[in-house]
Amino acid sequence: MRTVIAVVVIVWLLIGAFAAYQRDYYSGGDKSCADFGNIALTIGSGPLNYFGVNPKIDCEVPKPSE
Repeated sequence: MRTVIAVVVIVWLLIGAFAAYQRDYYSGGDKSCADFGNIALTIGSGPLNYFGVNPKIDCEVPKPSE
């Protein structure tokens, strides 16, 4: 039973990683916290990405005063 669960989790994460690849989340230069969050959410949501789930993170860091 553990083997089946492990295989399902690995396949789930691979599908999510492929969805992030299709959305070009891995390309580009510098990444912000929002970029890393979007990649993690996309990978975590796995096959749900193909059923219309489009997770996004709005990560705003306060700017220091002058």
